[in-house]
Amino acid sequence: MRASVNFLAAVVVTALVVLGATIFTVDQRQHAIVFQLGEVRDVIDEPGLYFKWPLIQNVRYFDKRILTLDAAEPERFITSEKTNVLVDSFTKWRIIDPKLYYISVAGDESRAKTRLSQTVNAGLREEFGKRTVHDVVSGERDQLMELMREKADLDARKIGVQIVDVRVKRVELPSDVSESVYRRMDAERKRVANELRSQGAADAEKIRADADKQREVIVAEAYRDAQKMKGEGDAKAAATYAQAFQRNPEFYAFYRSLEAYRNSFNGKSDVIVVEPSSDFFKYMKSIGRGGDNTAK
Repeated sequence: MRASVNFLAAVVVTALVVLGATIFTVDQRQHAIVFQLGEVRDVIDEPGLYFKWPLIQNVRYFDKRILTLDAAEPERFITSEKTNVLVDSFTKWRIIDPKLYYISVAGDESRAKTRLSQTVNAGLREEFGKRTVHDVVSGERDQLMELMREKADLDARKIGVQIVDVRVKRVELPSDVSESVYRRMDAERKRVANELRSQGAADAEKIRADADKQREVIVAEAYRDAQKMKGEGDAKAAATYAQAFQRNPEFYAFYRSLEAYRNSFNGKSDVIVVEPSSDFFKYMKSIGRGGDNTAK
């Protein structure tokens, strides 16, 4: 009885081992290649549960996700201006043909990265050599990245890989040339600033001169109009006075004399030297006589 139980347990264990060696799963993030005696038997891209022959078949998995190839150190390139620049870039890639990928680089990710790095660097070196620093920094950066992606993708397809994107993270000048470049840029900016200041000062002087001219014209025209209006007013006033005083010339002469007396003796310290027989005292004398006669 005990021997039967042991035999049954051994059978169950053996069945489980054989089943475990027969069944395998493929994750949705993976490609799988089934090998039979070292040769590629099947390529599996869909996730699920699969079977294989134990002992004679084995399975290798490859990542289906987008991978990143990031340069360890910035690469030195030369632009069309013969200027050395340090370029830090990264590449996004993924495996699209597992069989070709295995045949080309033996499924070794480090070998694939080396191949892609050489391809991308060669393309960047060629494209940077056709452009200036300004172009690669801002002017044509987007076009450069798209062109590099297309070129690198053509070569990557040969090893079963797709290049999703190529990006330049940073473009810097080497320390041995950055100082001179900064000095040249600073001098250029100062020259432009001085030109702008000179142009601004010239425009300001022109505006001030034009404003002064307009002010003089406005003041002259206003003075002319004021004098014209004043003359017209004086003429009307004179005509009105003349018309009014023609009715009684004696009263007009008396009124003018009173105005003269008021203006002449306005202050206590005012002194006037006039002959007593002058016509200036005509009405003053008559008033005095009138007062004497009244007193009498």
